[in-house]
Amino acid sequence: MRSHEIDYRIFGNDIQVLEVELDQHETVIAEAGAMVYMEEGIAFETKMGDGSEPQQGFFGKLMSAGSRMITGESLFMTHFTHRGYSPKSRVAFSAPYPGTIMPIDLSQIPQGLVVQKDGFLAAALGTKINVHFNQRLGAGFFGGEGFILQRLTGDGLAFIHAGGTVIEKRLNNETLRVDTGCVVAFENGIDFNIQRAGGLKSMIFGGEGLLLATLSGTGRVWIQSMPVKKLIEALMPRGQNSQKEGGLLSSFLE
Repeated sequence: MRSHEIDYRIFGNDIQVLEVELDQHETVIAEAGAMVYMEEGIAFETKMGDGSEPQQGFFGKLMSAGSRMITGESLFMTHFTHRGYSPKSRVAFSAPYPGTIMPIDLSQIPQGLVVQKDGFLAAALGTKINVHFNQRLGAGFFGGEGFILQRLTGDGLAFIHAGGTVIEKRLNNETLRVDTGCVVAFENGIDFNIQRAGGLKSMIFGGEGLLLATLSGTGRVWIQSMPVKKLIEALMPRGQNSQKEGGLLSSFLE
């Protein structure tokens, strides 16, 4: 089915909110629990799968929803539809942690977009969300994105969430090395793999981790500056920033 043509606005900087404007009978799908507010006329329903194949039978929906469970996502998705009498009504969603919401026009990416397993936020009804298996075992076992990713296809808008600031890089038969976990999404023509981070000394004392993600080929890549794993580690009492705070306090007391 063709995707619904939705309008949107994005508010905020560090912790952004996506507001989607729906015409009558238009629908946006979103991860369970992402909704912030909805105006009068918006009805929501929790369903198995993304709804991109209305004629799909129960077992087909179960298989589609089950594949989402493999990626660690909820079995269900929430469908928000404007069923009121006003010409337009709005529903808003927020990301689960500070970062950036990226609007992606899937009609410009015919082969689909590969996204980290927790990167999907919302999309126009008609967007198909499938599991994407990474063919490189090394990337699966050691990469921040894991062996299983999500692949989004369709001809409408999809919204991806990334931690911190997002940088878009366009590769032309080139290779980009990235800290594992900092890859948000990439186009289908990009090969994702894992390699050692230099020599033994650099791996142990360099502070950049033991491995790096390598992205090779031709296409676009989106990189995030603060994946959720790094954010959690930085905020932990014994995290990498704990000594910085203690050092500042000791200097002040002296």
